[in-house]
Amino acid sequence: MTQATLARTNLKFSYFLKATTAIAALTACCAFPAFAQSKDPIKIGVIAEIQSIAGAATPGGAQIAADEINAKGGINGRKIEIVSYDNKSSSADSVRAFQRAVSDDKVSAVIASYISEVVLALEPWAARLKMPLITPGAASNEITKAVHANYDKNKYTFHGYLTSAAQSQAVCDAAKELLVDGMKMKTAAIMSEDAAWTKPLDEGYEACLPKAGLKVVDHIRFSPDTSDFTPIFNQLEGKKPDVIITGISHVGVQPTVQWKNQQVPIPMFGVSAQALSPTFWADTNGAADGIPSLAVASATAAVTPKTIPFAAAFKAKFGKDPAYTGYTAYDEVYIIADAIKRAGSTDPDKMVAELEKTDYVGTIGRVKFYGKDDQFTHGLVYGPDAVSGMIFQWQDGKQVTIWPAKIAQGKVKYPSFAHPSK
Repeated sequence: MTQATLARTNLKFSYFLKATTAIAALTACCAFPAFAQSKDPIKIGVIAEIQSIAGAATPGGAQIAADEINAKGGINGRKIEIVSYDNKSSSADSVRAFQRAVSDDKVSAVIASYISEVVLALEPWAARLKMPLITPGAASNEITKAVHANYDKNKYTFHGYLTSAAQSQAVCDAAKELLVDGMKMKTAAIMSEDAAWTKPLDEGYEACLPKAGLKVVDHIRFSPDTSDFTPIFNQLEGKKPDVIITGISHVGVQPTVQWKNQQVPIPMFGVSAQALSPTFWADTNGAADGIPSLAVASATAAVTPKTIPFAAAFKAKFGKDPAYTGYTAYDEVYIIADAIKRAGSTDPDKMVAELEKTDYVGTIGRVKFYGKDDQFTHGLVYGPDAVSGMIFQWQDGKQVTIWPAKIAQGKVKYPSFAHPSK
């Protein structure tokens, strides 16, 4: 090759290099702004049991979060739009709503249901349609078990509420402190509804109650359709436990009213999800007095600096305090928004990668998710430096926080007919 030919070749190569460098730079600088410059809203679907006590707060909590984020400019200039669906507590209706949310309404993520059976029905669809799904209230361990067993398929599902295993451990932690150490109780009977979420809950109770110092003397699982709890209470009275440890969600009003009317001489403790509703006192005509329950937040307990302000905003907008799914749905909209912002995209795989990095102080505590190698993959991390839960008790018409001690507003107080000393 002559010197002149070599010079011409180098010159052409130099032009080619500059051109490709310019194209690469243009591509790089425009990739992220393409997302940011879009004016279309980012849609988040909310599938909830609008007619139920627990589910009614879900879309409201989500909407308040969206309004706050939008007031501050949205996500990279794009507004959040909440698209709500009433699933009528039906798995079939939930699946149809999920399909519609993805195919017709073009949502970027879905917050869905406090019913474990519903979320378990939606989980395969989240996998098929590659749609990030977070539950604000379901508890079954099977939800995270599926993610752990087949991560690549089910990685789109996240558990935004304490699993049944975490709830049983929280109840046992509180029982050790309040009932065993504080009230010298020694025996317990488990009374749970027969549902997907209570199977692992009861397994957890069976394992951790004895470790907490409570010998299990009876274990009853009843149909959620039960209307007369007299035979159950009679059986429990025959075993003379110091306390009844509950696992109930679909029921609540009926056993509470009958417990009071029949003057059952055994106090209750554990999980009573309907008791989390601010209307539970009125719903039971005051029979709720003395009923405690595990929760993640309440309108009067400063679980974090965000808890009470959110509850106040919810009450100002809807005229009542939020049920537990209101708190979690509120947090989950922020968690989804932050993931999209960090990813610079609504691409589901990129969103999942960022959701896995979540470390967000919300209304219910410091929200983090267990990783791929943990048995509760994508479950909410439980513990004092994460979400530890809280126990409140209905006292004189109010939800009074009694555990943990750092946020407690009062002490355990049972009505005279069920007082442990009776």
